[in-house]
Amino acid sequence: MSTEAPTTSLVEQINAVSAEIDAATLTNAAEAEAFRIRFLGRKSGVVTDLFAKMKEVPGERRKETGQRLNALKQQAQVRLDAARNDLAGSPKSTASDIDLTLPGRVPAPIEPGTLHVLTQTLHAIQNIFQGFGFFVAYGPEIEDDWYNFTALNFPPEHPARDMQDTFFIEAPPPKGRGVVLRTHTSPVQIRVMEREKPPIRVIAPGRVFRNEAISYKSYCLFHQVEGLVVDEGVTFADLKAMLHAFAQAFYGDDVQMRFRPSYFPFTEPSAEVDIWWEDENDPDGGRWMEILGCGMVDPNVLENVGIDSERYTGYAFGMGVERQAMLRHDIPDIRLFYENDVRFLRQF
Repeated sequence: MSTEAPTTSLVEQINAVSAEIDAATLTNAAEAEAFRIRFLGRKSGVVTDLFAKMKEVPGERRKETGQRLNALKQQAQVRLDAARNDLAGSPKSTASDIDLTLPGRVPAPIEPGTLHVLTQTLHAIQNIFQGFGFFVAYGPEIEDDWYNFTALNFPPEHPARDMQDTFFIEAPPPKGRGVVLRTHTSPVQIRVMEREKPPIRVIAPGRVFRNEAISYKSYCLFHQVEGLVVDEGVTFADLKAMLHAFAQAFYGDDVQMRFRPSYFPFTEPSAEVDIWWEDENDPDGGRWMEILGCGMVDPNVLENVGIDSERYTGYAFGMGVERQAMLRHDIPDIRLFYENDVRFLRQF
């Protein structure tokens, strides 16, 4: 009798609770919640209490009793789910009931995204040069001293390095390898010339970094597009013709250009390129605006990458994407590109 009584009593309780579940009235949300708490509540629910009594059941009857309890719990859950579905009053929709053309029900309308103005400008520049037969090459943003400086005719301790104040990740020689955030995309040109034989016709777009004082005209990072052509018989006249064709495609057929002598360690001779920018508020009717730098590739650079400078010549140029975007869209402050102000971004 000691083994039968607890089991019989528990089975009777299970049967009684099962009948109570079937008889429960669930006509509103309050009754459904009361039902859930009474039968399925984790702390004081009837089914939970019955499971706690399983320790009183002899071992040989625990399997059968446990199955009864699981069935009881499922019965209560099914009853509760059915009541909730009835109270929701939302029959299942069929495909024909759904209008896929309706806008989504959201607190505010979802606006379509657009490319950032810098990305738009970069794509426009790339498309022009790709139309001229240039291919696009990319390289790492973290470079070592060789690619960022030495191969480009910036010897260690040379004052020309002061032109590009640098974020060093690892100390320069002799204490380290001089690992830096690249200051220009010219290292990509070195990598291309190391693995490719002339003729070479490539542009290298990408993000670059310099330790600049942040102001309306300078920032600690910006974007560049640099170009390189190496072949037999390349002259400065070829360079001028190419850049004039680019300026016409980007700024318009009536663009006026001029070349000013300049200095870059990796080109000789070197020049800055300006375009005439009309301004009604200027007493002179406008002013010359610098858009890029350029020059003939220095023979030392060609020799550094194993190209015969007696046989081959080349030209290189580089421009800031931010500068082109500011001129093209009359943007007065470079910081606007990086502030993520939607009032600014929506204009493009």
